[in-house]
Amino acid sequence: MSAPSFEKPATAAAPVLEVEDLRVDLRTPRGTAHVVNGLSYTVGPGETVAVVGESGSGKSVSVLALLGLLPARTATVTGRALLQGEDLLTMAPERLRQVRGPGAGMVFQDPMTSLNPVLTVGRQLTEGLRAHGPVSKAAARARAVELLGEVGLPDPGRAVGRYPHELSGGMRQRVVIAMALANSPALLIADEATTALDVTVQAQILDLVERLQSEHGTGVIWITHDLGVVAGIADRVLVMYGGRCVEDGTVDDVLERPVHPYTRGLLGALPDLAADPDEDLATIAGTPPAPTDLPAGCVFWPRCPVRGDARCETEQPPLAVVGRGGAGLPHRAATWCAEREAS
Repeated sequence: MSAPSFEKPATAAAPVLEVEDLRVDLRTPRGTAHVVNGLSYTVGPGETVAVVGESGSGKSVSVLALLGLLPARTATVTGRALLQGEDLLTMAPERLRQVRGPGAGMVFQDPMTSLNPVLTVGRQLTEGLRAHGPVSKAAARARAVELLGEVGLPDPGRAVGRYPHELSGGMRQRVVIAMALANSPALLIADEATTALDVTVQAQILDLVERLQSEHGTGVIWITHDLGVVAGIADRVLVMYGGRCVEDGTVDDVLERPVHPYTRGLLGALPDLAADPDEDLATIAGTPPAPTDLPAGCVFWPRCPVRGDARCETEQPPLAVVGRGGAGLPHRAATWCAEREAS
């Protein structure tokens, strides 16, 4: 049985998602937290954009804002986010509910809290299927069993009748992934989707997502700390720090020719199997800035080991093109340090 369809754009080459100047402010007892500050990017059909950065950099909040999942009382979201031509940020709540699922599916970061503890796994899967199309109970259950088998859950026929507490953390993660993929979404947002999985199941999930991209042209936003996964699946990489994009470009540009000192620090902290085992891993000194008290200039300046330009302390470097990568895609970085090195 095929999943309910969602209207695709008339032009296949048009971006699935266009985010422009996304800003998210949260009201807190300590003042306004500027969590996302002017984020802009696109996701094309069949393209995987990996978003990387330390915890607290704004990765998860930026995608929760797109789907209207932040509390309206405390969150202020501005900018534009066009999903197949419709602005997610100005959609009526009813339309947004219709879009979640076949338009945009999301794998949430914590599988322990992503499932309803009083409903069976099968009930939660079939509910999403039947909400977006005229699907019978029997057909929806058959599709649910099929999905659980695709994500590698043992004995999926029995698993549909089990409750979340009867499953391990890794199994629950696979159920959450199955729910996100159930309606063959135009855009898949995966927030640390494979963190709780062993490497064999991780490879199975990545193959499943790749097939979905090939068959349906699904665009993917993959949020992760695992740069090994990024190197294997991403087309483009967006590096976030302090709520801002500090570098983006093709996966080869960012991982092999990093420009921003923060990106270099992230890559330098990766373990090298060929290095001396007694040698300490490289680290980035200091801690990320509090979103309620961001630096006036470059957000990375207080921790930067380079500090190659005096302007960084008081001015925000613009996200400027530093080179061209594959297919002519720009490689951009928000730093003036590269200019001094080049000179």
